[in-house]
Amino acid sequence: MFLINSKTNRIQKMQERSFSELGFKERENLQEWIANNSNALGEELLFIQKEFDGFDDTKERLDLMALDKEGNIVVIENKLDDTGRDVTWQVLKYASYCASLSKQQIKDIYQRYLDLYSINEDAETNLSEFFDSKDFDDLTLNKFQRVILIAGNFRKEVTSTVLWLLNNYKLRIQCFKVTPYSHKDELYLNIEQIIPIKEAEEYIISMAVKAQEDNVNQEELKNRHKIRLEFWKKLLEQINSTEITLYQNISPSKDNWISAGIGISGVGLNFVVSRSYARVEIYCSRSSQEENKFIFDELIKNKDEITKESGIEFTWQRMDSKKASRIKVELQGVSLYELTDWDKMISFMIENVDKMEKPFRKQLQKINRKLKNL
Repeated sequence: MFLINSKTNRIQKMQERSFSELGFKERENLQEWIANNSNALGEELLFIQKEFDGFDDTKERLDLMALDKEGNIVVIENKLDDTGRDVTWQVLKYASYCASLSKQQIKDIYQRYLDLYSINEDAETNLSEFFDSKDFDDLTLNKFQRVILIAGNFRKEVTSTVLWLLNNYKLRIQCFKVTPYSHKDELYLNIEQIIPIKEAEEYIISMAVKAQEDNVNQEELKNRHKIRLEFWKKLLEQINSTEITLYQNISPSKDNWISAGIGISGVGLNFVVSRSYARVEIYCSRSSQEENKFIFDELIKNKDEITKESGIEFTWQRMDSKKASRIKVELQGVSLYELTDWDKMISFMIENVDKMEKPFRKQLQKINRKLKNL
């Protein structure tokens, strides 16, 4: 840090000091400086308690507790010249303790703080004013918890843990480096946000939210896989107990479809399920788009015969812009994720695949002979 001398148009380096050499203490000094300046950390905070020890079954003390403008609890831990090794574990415990605090408990904690320090004010009134004169009953408090670490120096094991928490979880955690300086008889304090870098804070938080959402999506995907496996297991058990032999060697799948061959390589008689329909289809997915369209065109030439023999009005999808083609019959308004729909879906699929196999197999055998001559 430099001191600007506007008269000489020069800058003079200020002397960096440590809190210990200056005789400053963590509670008596650093904590008081922060608690008595609501904007010291770059935003307006309402400090509602110091040295809070009201957690159940523990005598641990939280340095500072505050609320931000969104009503989140802010856990603030102060260290002097060094964070130590275990400060991240310490604040995570505090944040977890605070997570269970109700709005009424927060108000009571704040009122005890006002009473303890002889501040003749009402907690409910102050809370209402801090949140732009909203009625206390309309306030939403402690939806999320935040963590702020303040220290003269951050050890590598602390910063690496903080960055891991910030980048991989939806925990808003900040590190502020505090450094005292002296110039002649004057003392100065620099408070600098180092994690996340202030200019990149919004971007980093948004990336952390995205990472959290990705993790949630992965968990949802695992659940979907389990549901699909159970559905296909039930369907295969039922269809293999009938005279239909097409799926006897097919195993349950985590995918939303299962397929059986029907006479031509790359053409399947498929079952497909989703959150909005159950489908039975002839799906042409050979490596050659030209061959898929040829098979589809040959089948649709015999559309009337196939419809009459199967008794099904199919939806014919040549899908000219894609490699594959499809012929389908579909049951709408049912969902794989509604267990009460499963029996209806399975009955529909088994009934229609039974009607489809014979007429399509007969036509595909003829088409297969033509394919060999292409």
